Amino acid sequence: MKLLRYGPVGQEKPGLLDDDGRIRDLSGVIADLTPAEVTLDGIARLQGIDPKSLPLVEGEPRYGVPVNGIGKFIAIGLNYADHAKEAGLPVPPEPIFFTKAISCLTGPNDPVMKPRDATKLDWEVELGIVIGKTCRYVEQADALSHVAGYVLVNDVSERAFQKELGSQWDKGKGCDTFGPTGPWLVTPDEVGDVQALDMFLDVNGTRRQTGNTHTMIFPVAECIAYVSRFITLNPGDLLITGTPPGVGEGQKPDMIFLNPGDTMHLGISKLGEQRQTVIAFDLEHFA
Repeated sequence: MKLLRYGPVGQEKPGLLDDDGRIRDLSGVIADLTPAEVTLDGIARLQGIDPKSLPLVEGEPRYGVPVNGIGKFIAIGLNYADHAKEAGLPVPPEPIFFTKAISCLTGPNDPVMKPRDATKLDWEVELGIVIGKTCRYVEQADALSHVAGYVLVNDVSERAFQKELGSQWDKGKGCDTFGPTGPWLVTPDEVGDVQALDMFLDVNGTRRQTGNTHTMIFPVAECIAYVSRFITLNPGDLLITGTPPGVGEGQKPDMIFLNPGDTMHLGISKLGEQRQTVIAFDLEHFA
């Protein structure tokens, strides 16, 4: 099942994608797709619905973040060996993780805003996990049974903020619009082997990232189990799992960074695609 939220910003309705790729309206069944609806029990109830029994949504509405009210946004860093190599960093002996601000979440095709004073705006295609059952000291062998579904995420980053203003990565990871998520939350039965998903990201029509989740240093189950030793993960929390090589700061012979007018097109097999255009910072965007 592919669950989604559609409509204008702040007015999204819950929906699902039917077998023909059409949006069906879920608002007659649930008020919204919230953490309470993406528990494992909530997902099971929604999977019992016949999509053809739901109203068809006409046109091509905007997609929002698939879950409204995500509580935590946790990210694993340097989780692909070839990405660590291009960054000039050793393979970490244990997962590195940090937080992205909830306020950076945005729809999958919404604009990405270059912050004031930003000079090194970068891209990162990533596999995201939406938690469906509380994770607290979860064993790796049991970790995947706590997953509600998977999502596509662009971990937009400002490298100067991240690396040149002290040691706090969060500075360059949580700016407004730095978390495009969606278009869908895809349940595990449709994803299959989560360690066999192809990934790509293009900038201005040129392929920059190509990868597959099988090259993760720490697989998805290990990431969940590891984070749960330090931070309790609740239903609706989002955990992203690192990016393959090809980010802007890793380009040779010269780094490439994003500027207003640039476009990104990214995707992960079975999880859909995103398209974003970079815009200049504008306070009126938030009015």
